[in-house]
Amino acid sequence: MSLSVVVLAAGEGKRMRSAYPKVLASLAGRPLLGHVLEAARALDPDRLVVVYGHGGESVRAAFPGTDITWAEQRDQRGTAHAVAAALPQLPHDGEVLVLYGDVPLLAADTLAPLVRAAADGALAVLSARAADPTGYGRILRDHAGGVERIVEERDASEAERAVTEINTGVLAAPAARLQAWLPRIGNDNAQGEYYLTDSVALALAEGVPVRCIEAADVASTQGVNDRRQLAAVEAELRRRRADALLTDGVTLADPLRVDVRGTLHCGRDVVIDANCIFEGGVELADGVRVGAGAVIRDAVIGAGTTIRPYSVIEGARVGAGAVIGPFARLRPGSELDAGAHIGNFVETKNARVGVGSKANHLAYIGDADIGKGVNVGAGVITCNYDGAAKHRTVIEDDVFIGSDCPLVAPVTIGSGATVGAGSTVTEDVPAGKLVIARSRQVVIEGWERPVKPEEK
Repeated sequence: MSLSVVVLAAGEGKRMRSAYPKVLASLAGRPLLGHVLEAARALDPDRLVVVYGHGGESVRAAFPGTDITWAEQRDQRGTAHAVAAALPQLPHDGEVLVLYGDVPLLAADTLAPLVRAAADGALAVLSARAADPTGYGRILRDHAGGVERIVEERDASEAERAVTEINTGVLAAPAARLQAWLPRIGNDNAQGEYYLTDSVALALAEGVPVRCIEAADVASTQGVNDRRQLAAVEAELRRRRADALLTDGVTLADPLRVDVRGTLHCGRDVVIDANCIFEGGVELADGVRVGAGAVIRDAVIGAGTTIRPYSVIEGARVGAGAVIGPFARLRPGSELDAGAHIGNFVETKNARVGVGSKANHLAYIGDADIGKGVNVGAGVITCNYDGAAKHRTVIEDDVFIGSDCPLVAPVTIGSGATVGAGSTVTEDVPAGKLVIARSRQVVIEGWERPVKPEEK
């Protein structure tokens, strides 16, 4: 049998107070809807339908995947109305799983049992136990423990509101039954909306089994309707990812202050200090130590490397035993070989730094190839841009460059050469030579410093 997944993502989300659709709100570095689609794809569905409405073009533009079929809900008149908008895109057989674009923490291992529960023609709903069920519909059961009905909170009696088993809204049903039920759902309720949960009453009236699959973790069913809920979901996801790192043997100075906004793969004996952020895909090899406040995005860090506090690394590859920071910045295209040192307030971009080479203070290294054993002094700048094009600087092995030297590319400094401090290098330097390119110091006799006139 086939599986279709329908994701409802048409709501405006007025309580978010944003110019953007709610499902595009950022959670751990990507939109809420992106997390839901990841869970849906993990089930390997035959069809993935996203129902869009408010801000629809921006939603579609954010998810250009060819595996998505889009269905428009022009007027938002409830969840049943939204699923009905997707019906023309669904096959007549198999199961349909309905998800919500603002419920981002549900994982495939929670959803798969729900789909299996509907595989023999039953209606399966996902429930959870909440200490505070405020805002959710309640699962009402009969004396035998079977599902009797689901009531929305605004339509519930005081006794019904005391029930702590909540309806998450997520359900799975045979496609043929869903197609038969949806036109029969009315809107005789406090909101005048068409509730998908009313399909439960229709199923029970027809003698169709209704099964409740209870989520093990109520936090995973948390929806996002306002900024407070978004912050709560962010904190929960951060906690989960930190817990996974601890389980894998990573040392975290403070698990509550590590933020993984992508994927982070760590070797053994990795140590991460507080307030670090990891974005995109990051790999930390064995023995890497990351100092407080570091931000690392799309980078591979070699074994035994030390990243000192407040360094920013993006799109870089770092070899084993390197030392970075504090306050260093590695921009995209930076490649550091083993044992390289990039120190405080040093910036690299599209540059390779060879084995054991060092730039420890206040330097800019862009569009450069630096050999092994090179010393780059404080204040050195590779002047790589002429206003129209970028040019490369080549610094061969064992070069010593003194402080405060602009290197005007394209230029090559031969192996073993020495560049005297304060030199502006505009021509190639032969190997093994000392070059000094600066004005001769002159003392001006008889010169007096100007004096400001006295104020009257």
